[in-house]
Amino acid sequence: MPVTLPRASRLLLAVAACLAIAGCGSFDGATRRVADSITPYKVEVVQGNFVSKEQVQALKPGISRQQVRDVLGTPLVASVFHSDRWDYIFTLKRNGVQEQARRLTLYFKGDTLERFDGDEMPSEAEFVATLDNKRKNAKVPVLEASEESLNKASTAAPAGAAATPTPAAPETPPPTTSYPPLETPAR
Repeated sequence: MPVTLPRASRLLLAVAACLAIAGCGSFDGATRRVADSITPYKVEVVQGNFVSKEQVQALKPGISRQQVRDVLGTPLVASVFHSDRWDYIFTLKRNGVQEQARRLTLYFKGDTLERFDGDEMPSEAEFVATLDNKRKNAKVPVLEASEESLNKASTAAPAGAAATPTPAAPETPPPTTSYPPLETPAR
């Protein structure tokens, strides 16, 4: 004869199941609130070629591709299908700051720069100021040496160091002008 649970036991079991389900829902809500308050570290991402206002001012129609590469560096995008177009793209993603994206497109005719267009670029000083947001009131050191500081540095050198003769360096052999072949000759 099968054993059946009395009606009160079944009711108690149903109430316990409902409380467990309700408890899981409130537990889930509590974990969501905790998870929302704890945010993981997000890396600041800088991608592409930064092009400054000074670099753009150095571009003139008629200069060669090599001269452009010397001024701006290698382009981020140089399409095989559009060989006469170079794209310089720069993006900066930082926490709490809107994403910055700048683009400069250059058009060539043969080997010479025909024209260029794109976003207005910041100067190097403006760009550095946007990066260094943690030290707003930091004292900037003087980056130029005065005559007085140069004289002070030259007289501060120990006198005994200059009087000691340095030993002669061993003679090095002349650089090799021919190298062995990379592959063995076919037999």
